[in-house]
Amino acid sequence: MKIKAIYPGTFDPITFGHEDLVKRACEIFESVIVAVAFNTQKNTLFNFNERFDMCSKVLEKYNNVEVIKLDKLSVDHAKDLDAKVMLRGLRAVSDFEYEVQLSNLNRTMNPKIESLFLSPDEKYSFISSSVIKDIANHKGDLKKFLDEYVEKKLIDKIK
Repeated sequence: MKIKAIYPGTFDPITFGHEDLVKRACEIFESVIVAVAFNTQKNTLFNFNERFDMCSKVLEKYNNVEVIKLDKLSVDHAKDLDAKVMLRGLRAVSDFEYEVQLSNLNRTMNPKIESLFLSPDEKYSFISSSVIKDIANHKGDLKKFLDEYVEKKLIDKIK
């Protein structure tokens, strides 16, 4: 059975933690759709097109990944794209409650979409986009957390 998965997120910016989940998902699923969300609820550093561009550039090395712009509910996009699985990352127990609530909401909206939780490699388990932006604001070393292209974009953005 060929299964397609969708991995929605804000990716502000995309980190090695995000990429780690995508890489591992590529080994499980025939096709992985990374859906960059236009999220009016979040005050993002990078605009929608910048986030889409960074994700596209970082993930272009994966043959079975497609990066799309998510301009509606992720569960609706999953249905439209015939994705059966919604991927979500869990870094710590603190992420779990929110992600389970979101999973239950998505299941209520479309019972045919399953949520799958993946935890990143432990070396990325503490990385969040917020922490990365804080490190950048304090001129810390970002090489262990971000692709070179994204690192340059972030440094240019906060200058």
